[in-house]
Amino acid sequence: MNLITGATGLVGAHVALQLLQQNKSVVAIKRNGSDVSKTKKLFSYYTSDADNLFNKITWLDADVCDIYSLLDALEGIETVYHCAGFVSFNSNDHKQMHRINSEGTANMVNACLEKNIKALCYVSSIATLQNPDITKNIDESVYWKSSPTASDYAISKYNGEREVWRGIEEGLNAVIVNPGIILGPGFWNQSSGKLIKTTFKGNPFYTNGSSATIDAKDVAACMIQLVENKQFSQRFVLIENNYSFKEILTQLHKALGKKEPTIEAGKILLTIGKWFDGIRSFISGKEQLITQETITAGLDKNSYNNNRVKLALNYQFIPLQETVKFVCAAYLNDIQKGSKYN
Repeated sequence: MNLITGATGLVGAHVALQLLQQNKSVVAIKRNGSDVSKTKKLFSYYTSDADNLFNKITWLDADVCDIYSLLDALEGIETVYHCAGFVSFNSNDHKQMHRINSEGTANMVNACLEKNIKALCYVSSIATLQNPDITKNIDESVYWKSSPTASDYAISKYNGEREVWRGIEEGLNAVIVNPGIILGPGFWNQSSGKLIKTTFKGNPFYTNGSSATIDAKDVAACMIQLVENKQFSQRFVLIENNYSFKEILTQLHKALGKKEPTIEAGKILLTIGKWFDGIRSFISGKEQLITQETITAGLDKNSYNNNRVKLALNYQFIPLQETVKFVCAAYLNDIQKGSKYN
């Protein structure tokens, strides 16, 4: 029996779908009042059997910040895919990020140890491969080095990783995955879905930074295979390839039928933009989009190495161009149908 946290999010929903397509049992925990219909909607992008598969999920109300609810949910569970997390580059979300990403992961590790869970797969991020001295060919050997530019998100996920390593030392079979920028359909108002939505509105700007991307289907497939192959006590960088942000944005704009970005936003322009966006946020009460952390991320020029997972699984990743084509087609279809999810 498999339990998934974060099954109402992009990665967790993909893990649930792939497990169900393999005729495996899935228990998914959610917070009271969570919208599980977004998970069924994601299933529909990939299969005509979405309703039937979705109805096979056993949903339980639980919260990673409540260890007692986790202990109850883990009854009869063998494998846990811990996908729940909070992504933000806004300092106002500092406490919530650490509560969910750090404390929540500690609770899950403790619950797994208490219930003698056979395997745990934890979804971290390439953001935890934080070392200002190493920006090229970053792999699993790169360990955290404190830096004034480290985001609260990166720190919270790094602390989550530390809890998993502690669990491993205490006898837990666990594996950590560090995905790059995860692209997938649905969830247009969160994570990378916001990028698709913003691009559709048209954006003439790009930054000269770079990072790495991966299809959400690949993240889920690698997670499941790593657990099945018992690749424990390790972490794996999960990326398809490295791209400049201009390359990523150009592909997205083309797929959405929008004019390609042509204006480079350097540090000065971004700082001015942050100031105006701060005023907009203060007046409207809406989230500030341009922060010091997003500026730093947009200007960083990092590249990553995925050799370990390719060798461990003999895995071939979906090319960015194919991912972008699929995701953007899904978004345009939702727009055309007037879906409530876009």
